[in-house]
Amino acid sequence: MKYFSLNNNSKDVGFIEAIERGLAPDRGLYFPKEIPQLSNHFFKNIKRYTDSEIAFRVIHPFIGNDIPKNILKEIIKKTLKFNFPIVNVSKNIASLELFHGPTLAFKDVGARFMANCLSYSNKIKNKKITILVATSGDTGGAVANGFFKLKNIDVVILFPKKKVSVIQEYQLTTLGKNITALEVEGSFDDCQNFVKNAFIDPDLQQKINLTSANSINVGRWLAQMFYYFSAYRDLPKTDKKVVISVPSGNFGNICAGLVSKKMGLPINHFIASTNSNDTIPRYLNSGEYKPKKSKQTISNAMDVSDPSNFIRIQKLFNNDLFGLKKSVSAYSYSDKQTEKAIREIYKLKNYIIDPHGAIGYLGLNDFINSKTDPENFQGLFLETAHPIKFSKTIENIINQKIQIPKEIKNILKKKKMSIPIKDYNQLKSFLIAK
Repeated sequence: MKYFSLNNNSKDVGFIEAIERGLAPDRGLYFPKEIPQLSNHFFKNIKRYTDSEIAFRVIHPFIGNDIPKNILKEIIKKTLKFNFPIVNVSKNIASLELFHGPTLAFKDVGARFMANCLSYSNKIKNKKITILVATSGDTGGAVANGFFKLKNIDVVILFPKKKVSVIQEYQLTTLGKNITALEVEGSFDDCQNFVKNAFIDPDLQQKINLTSANSINVGRWLAQMFYYFSAYRDLPKTDKKVVISVPSGNFGNICAGLVSKKMGLPINHFIASTNSNDTIPRYLNSGEYKPKKSKQTISNAMDVSDPSNFIRIQKLFNNDLFGLKKSVSAYSYSDKQTEKAIREIYKLKNYIIDPHGAIGYLGLNDFINSKTDPENFQGLFLETAHPIKFSKTIENIINQKIQIPKEIKNILKKKKMSIPIKDYNQLKSFLIAK
């Protein structure tokens, strides 16, 4: 499989080179030259396959000969060491829990897969790589954990000051060793722009080998397909139309879902559920892409006004807005609506969801109820992070303490370490000095 830049001004590369670069030299995101199709036989027999077997069949066409099959299978086994349970919330709505990995967030899948792919590459090439990543919440912790202590790999994480939860900050600032956290005076969009600028800075390109572990990296992005296929396998056999609601910030996760659909996964429709950072819902309504300054919300991982991965979604649909709207709907919700959903689900099912999952639930509920035949739909919303990460907010809403998992108890005993920066020049100076 070859990958080309969506800016169309760089040479095509293979999978390993794409993940090593992160962004193409022309600052474009890499995109596969083709979307492979899976056979009807595979889907008819999907219940026979394990998570690892499904993941191999899904990802191997995107990697080709860049990683030998036996090594790829081992990478997948190391990645998928936890489950993705489905929990019923109502008659035709269920939660897909993606927070059972080591950092209690869905991003563990992509981060662990990419880390193991780069580790394989490094054993062959024996060169030092610096991973530069921006985080609005869970990415930082997942990447830090996935790459911790890997030989010849340094990780530099940029996070917006006072705009991630306390637990998220502990997860990305307490490891030390090859992990460094930079606390940025600004928003996630500022952090993301710093990262993009670093990749096209000729001074840095001459001095260090940079790549990114954000979902702009194909290794992080494509691995998120794994749980869509596993979830489809685990749903009860039904003639109902399957719809999936994805809490969406940088739009990498829903983009992976849409690639899965293009490969043949029988998902009827996707819903992009956002907080008040509503660039995409407005775009689907008006046809005009107009990002605004990002707003801080209680669903902080989605506080993104200009989502990097949306250009990939546009490419999937050949910039056909009408075609995109046939497969994707988008809704946005305020903090008050999010809090109300958390409260109602807890009272109804004694089930605690985090603010991002609550927004996914709201989008799914509104979509199904907008149909004349809601009983003919089976909906899944993604519960992307463990509620403990937002304990202060959630406990105030439900008037109930959340039990702290042992993984978090251990982290809270550690000392936070971060370096404050205000602008790109400070980031550049730090990277050169490092």
